[in-house]
Amino acid sequence: MEDLALEARNRAGNNFKEGFNCAESLVKAFNELGNNSMNPDIIKMATGFGGGLGHAGCMCGALAGSAMILGIFRGRTSVTESREPAYELTKEFHDRFNTKFGATCCRALNPYEFDSPEHLRNCLKITGGTGKLLMEFIQEKKLLAASINISQ
Repeated sequence: MEDLALEARNRAGNNFKEGFNCAESLVKAFNELGNNSMNPDIIKMATGFGGGLGHAGCMCGALAGSAMILGIFRGRTSVTESREPAYELTKEFHDRFNTKFGATCCRALNPYEFDSPEHLRNCLKITGGTGKLLMEFIQEKKLLAASINISQ
């Protein structure tokens, strides 16, 4: 199972190195790990989360992308379904991310000038680290069989 967490880290990091933003990198990595079971347009939905919501510097895009992935497991498609399982899961991951990285806000996590070499190096570390953290969380919560087929 550790191999799967490292694979998630590597895929997310490699996607970032290829030019995808942090949120796109996470969503793309988990779609790849799920044998591309999601419509590839899902990556487009993640684009605006990069740069802390379009350069606003707010919530980290890697964290936002993670919330999107967790929604696959516990999200809803009808108002008759409870949103609480998704909220609880996402809040718990949010808190874990905050503990690991010390913040959830992009500008606090990465104070360097946007797209500078230092900024890109730091984002790469956060993006890859978030991929690993998310996969470990998904494994711990025994969600792998829930909604998408993650390659093992």
